Amino acid sequence: MGQTKVGFVEADNLEIATDTLKDKDLTVVSIEQEAGGGLLAFEIPFFNKIPIKDIVIFSRQFSVLMGAKMPIVTSLKTMIRQTQNKRLQKMIVSIADEVESGTSLSMAMAKYPDAFSNFFVNMIRSGETTGRLEDVMNYLADQMEKDYDLMSKIKGAMTYPIFIIIGLVIVGFIMLTFVVPKLTVVLSESGAALPLPTRMLIFVSGFAKQYVIQIVVTVVLGLAGLMWWIKTPNGKRHWDGFILYLPVFGVMLQRIYLVRFTQSLSTLLAGGVDIPGSLDVCADIVGNAKYREQILATKKEVMDGNSITMVFAKERTIPTMVSQMMAVGEETGRLNDVLEKLTSFYSRELQNLVSTLVSAIEPLIMMVMGAAVGVMVAAIIMPMYSLATQF
Repeated sequence: MGQTKVGFVEADNLEIATDTLKDKDLTVVSIEQEAGGGLLAFEIPFFNKIPIKDIVIFSRQFSVLMGAKMPIVTSLKTMIRQTQNKRLQKMIVSIADEVESGTSLSMAMAKYPDAFSNFFVNMIRSGETTGRLEDVMNYLADQMEKDYDLMSKIKGAMTYPIFIIIGLVIVGFIMLTFVVPKLTVVLSESGAALPLPTRMLIFVSGFAKQYVIQIVVTVVLGLAGLMWWIKTPNGKRHWDGFILYLPVFGVMLQRIYLVRFTQSLSTLLAGGVDIPGSLDVCADIVGNAKYREQILATKKEVMDGNSITMVFAKERTIPTMVSQMMAVGEETGRLNDVLEKLTSFYSRELQNLVSTLVSAIEPLIMMVMGAAVGVMVAAIIMPMYSLATQF
């Protein structure tokens, strides 16, 4: 006879709760939903996301505990007491229980995509595969801190321009709704010839006033359709290829994906994983569908006995230096060292690109705002000036 236990388990429904208990080698005799629990099942995905700052803190603290040679389960239980975010705290409790029951850390984390991204989970999996989980946690902590600093810099640089844009939109709406229609009546009665900017402004005002509902509905449906299309396999493939060629941002994104690829491949090879197996893991880690296709095509070439650089040398999104240096590393048997040098080089280049972008965003947007205000003012002042000169 086994021992009877009574307890609680968090799950979205009774079926998942039952499966979770069975995974822990428990036989479910009776299971009931807690009173009032159904209200918690309704969640909005957007608001369920764990803030990146909390994940950064978790990664750094977890890497420190791992560096102190503390067991994974003990480290996770220590993190429970240190985590301030209640939702993340519950996730860590569940992850610690699953790891203690024999589940791998990456599999336990994969059940919480609102907190741990596909890149994060795959990096943890690569660390488990190579036995270098501590190094991977340090890398993740460093990388996420850099990503967080990058987003903070961009948000800081965009705050003032966004404030200006909002003000301009409000003023523009008032002008198009109240001022321009009255101006149209005055100018029409005067019989004066209107300059092109004024005629364009009058047309836009009339169009916006007449079709305001249709415009709003079209924009909302268009954005919703775009978001749905991007989530489809074919849509994601085309979108991920498109963003790589965007001015300024495309180059920056290419460097981000390259650093992820070279860093991950270096970590896997250093841990003794063969090249095809390493490429298979990197394909999921890189986070871009186009690069994923290239990496999987490279894996196929390697398994057929060809060079690892055969596919990379033909791709425009991969700098020539990458394929050339990897070819040298492959020939000399020092591919891992070459990958580390490439990671260091492109990490520095990425930081320079980010610094340049942050410095250029504000003056660029201010120039656009100035031009927009100038066009609107000219469209109003020019006909008024023409009327004044007639008297």
